[in-house]
Amino acid sequence: MFIRNEPFKLFLKLYPVTSIILAVDLLIYFMFVVSGTWGLAPEFAFRAFEFAAGSNEAILNGAWWQLITPIFLHINFSHILFNAFSILIFAPALEAMLGKTRFVTAFLGTGIIANIAALFLEPAGFRHYGASGALFGLLGIYIFLVIFRRDTISRQDQTIIFVIVLISLISSFISADVDVLGHLIGFLSGLVLAPLFFLNKTR
Repeated sequence: MFIRNEPFKLFLKLYPVTSIILAVDLLIYFMFVVSGTWGLAPEFAFRAFEFAAGSNEAILNGAWWQLITPIFLHINFSHILFNAFSILIFAPALEAMLGKTRFVTAFLGTGIIANIAALFLEPAGFRHYGASGALFGLLGIYIFLVIFRRDTISRQDQTIIFVIVLISLISSFISADVDVLGHLIGFLSGLVLAPLFFLNKTR
């Protein structure tokens, strides 16, 4: 379920939404590396970050797109590496189960809900970026399947999911510079909304 050994072209064909998400994430990260880290266009990198990063103050002043754009924004290597790898591992199976439309709704929806929670529960000066809220949303959906739709996931994969979710939640509290609230809200939104995503889906 979580082992990816498909040829590249087959992966693109089977999981088009996952492929697009990964491509956008990597393209934006590479743009920041070229313009910011390499110093070719630092002013552009600064303005792009100001435009795309989630700033509660900016959102309250009308920058509504910042409820969406932070989901695709990563500006350091460890961040993009962890999130891109997690998307590669966990997104394809859910895309196959849900279909393209429901999957993209689940991914963006849980990420946006996490960003909305940050808007109302964090101070006005709070800033955030990254796909972690959406990723934890996917983990919440997996937990729903493990609890309520066990026949859709093998026993071995159920164990893997529980271990990964437990480690991810614990690491959210002990790692530095982590948006704990975003992780928790993303996870809970995935868990709560999962029945809607699987409505009328056969077992």
